[in-house]
Amino acid sequence: MTVEDQAPGSGAARATRSGPGKVLVALYAVLAVGATSRSVYQVLTKFDEAPLAYVLTTVAAAVYVLATVALAVDRAWARRLAWWTVGTEAVGVVVVGAFSFVRPDLFPEPTVWSHFGSGYLLIPLWLPFAGLWWLRRTRA
Repeated sequence: MTVEDQAPGSGAARATRSGPGKVLVALYAVLAVGATSRSVYQVLTKFDEAPLAYVLTTVAAAVYVLATVALAVDRAWARRLAWWTVGTEAVGVVVVGAFSFVRPDLFPEPTVWSHFGSGYLLIPLWLPFAGLWWLRRTRA
């Protein structure tokens, strides 16, 4: 019997990919594909125009890919990786988001996290906090 098969309220831990976690994994997967394709294109075709922005988009893409895998896999190592990646994303989007307003000259091109993810409907801003909440709610 897997963790997902156990009855709710039985005192057993829930898998991060169960229930609302499925939506979380799907959103992370969409951002992973979007940020990865965007960063590959930007780095290969116009890296010299905004190197900081494009490196930050590449970092965000890597975080989204790792978070997607970590949230989808029901293993102890994946849970630790999920805490690390989702936490990194939360800090990254807040720091880069604020910095992009304070020093717009460093961001001639937008990143996934600049302006708190406004180019992605602010999903990068609220998603890591939803992810951290879900990780805490599904803890063993």
